Amino acid sequence: MIVKARFIVAEYIRLSREDGDKTESDSISNQRRLIADYLNDKQEFTCHDTYVDDGYTGTNFNRPEFQRMIADIEAKKINCVIVKDLSRFGRDYIDTGRYLERYFPDHDIRFIAITDGIDSFRQEYDMLLPIKNIFNEQYARDISHKIHASVSTKQKAGDFIGAFPSYGYQKSPIDKNKLIIDEYAASVVRQVFDLYLAGYGKLRIASILNEQGIICPSEYKKNNGDNYRNSHKLDSTTYWTYSTINRLLQNEMYIGNMVQGRKIQQMRGKPKVKSRNEWIVVKNTHEAIIEIAKWEKTQDLLNRRARTPKLDNPINIFAGFIKCGDCGRSMIKKAANYYCGTYVRSGRQYCSSHPLPESILEKTIINDLQALLHSIDDLPELIEQNREKALLMTKEAEVAKASGQELNRLNAELDRTRKYKKAIYEDLCEELISKEEYLAYRKEYLEKEALLTSRLEHMQDQRNREIIPDQKQNPWTDYLMEHKAVKNLDRSIVMEMIHGIAVFEDNMVRITYRYSNILIERKLKK
Repeated sequence: MIVKARFIVAEYIRLSREDGDKTESDSISNQRRLIADYLNDKQEFTCHDTYVDDGYTGTNFNRPEFQRMIADIEAKKINCVIVKDLSRFGRDYIDTGRYLERYFPDHDIRFIAITDGIDSFRQEYDMLLPIKNIFNEQYARDISHKIHASVSTKQKAGDFIGAFPSYGYQKSPIDKNKLIIDEYAASVVRQVFDLYLAGYGKLRIASILNEQGIICPSEYKKNNGDNYRNSHKLDSTTYWTYSTINRLLQNEMYIGNMVQGRKIQQMRGKPKVKSRNEWIVVKNTHEAIIEIAKWEKTQDLLNRRARTPKLDNPINIFAGFIKCGDCGRSMIKKAANYYCGTYVRSGRQYCSSHPLPESILEKTIINDLQALLHSIDDLPELIEQNREKALLMTKEAEVAKASGQELNRLNAELDRTRKYKKAIYEDLCEELISKEEYLAYRKEYLEKEALLTSRLEHMQDQRNREIIPDQKQNPWTDYLMEHKAVKNLDRSIVMEMIHGIAVFEDNMVRITYRYSNILIERKLKK
């Protein structure tokens, strides 16, 4: 006699080392085999599909295969769910209870947890089930804390622990915690920085890369076989955007610094974003793509918040440098003239237009630079005197403040290192790490402790020494002496030579030159 199957089964399997799951007993193959043995002699069951979430925590239900199983339940393809044990189903006692007490009964779903002896079809709801769920969640919480501490330790040591490196890098095939340059992607990163420093806006740069057929970072990673998903990007967006360029230009990873710990994963809900001063930054951990001088110029321009030109606008060589002297807003370029940004956006009741032709401004600056070069024989000495005078006035206060902050940071880092050294001994006692791992970690912490102690002693000695001004040649002076005559302005000259331009009413323009106290103020004929 053939017995018709009455239960269409979903075999659900989950494994996550983050939850402290045992590799052998909780392995995917072991769970699959245990469920198969359970169903082997039961003719009333027929398997519809197996749903496997490998590497997904049980502390929430945002798992792709679990959600696919729920979709099949909604489509009435399944009326029975079987798991190895309750912890495979979930470790969040609130949501686990909601599924077992509400959702499954409402959808006529039979639930079986084999090793826990749970079968909703053969017995009443087990009153101890919520307690088991609570123990499962608490176990996951304890493991999570220890894993987060271990992860933080590796981050502070400069090890890369992310799944996907920043665009421009790839994991080293020798050591997955180290980064090496991806030459193709790195060339695109360099192009982005060069275009931005040449005066192109972020939208225009994105347009140029799209026109060149260069795929955006998320698509590039997918094409390389990575199972990557960008949470900042819409699913339909497969091209370069303003926000992509903006994030790339501010990514400190490109100067060789490891930046991690931007978010903290919580037991429930979305990850919590940390403030920038809480990020874990370790300097000089990998090869830089962008040299430090270019990085500093880029950050200086970004901080100026220059207006981004439209896609079809020519390059604005003064973007970020020219402002209205009366209201302080950036001047906006329209056609061949600059106008007060407040006037353009809000009207004349807030500020006047202050129109200034670009050609007159450019000619004025060229004449100024030529006059400086030809009329001052001792220009390098004059500029150096001005620089040293200003340096002597501010250096002592700045160094005192900076050294005090550095001392505080070093002391805090030393305290953390000692705490971590103590924590790994506790991990050894609880058998969370092996003796070999403990000895390796202990060696690293002892070396770091010695290094920090040495740096603290050096800093203390340094604060007691006399502050001597840096006698290196000024880059502004170098640039002037290298270019004996300035005939045309371009973006690089503006960036090297000019600190700021203020345009006032009544045709008054004030120009301040970089790395000096030279300030020229005059009325221009427009």
